Amino acid sequence: MKLVNRFLKDESGATAIEYGLIAAGIAVAIILVVDQLGAAINAKFTEIKNAIAS
Repeated sequence: MKLVNRFLKDESGATAIEYGLIAAGIAVAIILVVDQLGAAINAKFTEIKNAIAS
């Protein structure tokens, strides 16, 4: 019975899940920023290419 009570009171798994959610949120934010940055750089290089071609 003590083992069951100790298991029910243990919150270390909840903490690990919270850290996992935070890490996932940070990863999504990084992906979005890198995607936007890549699009901006691509547009700038296209602009430079067109300026050189004309």
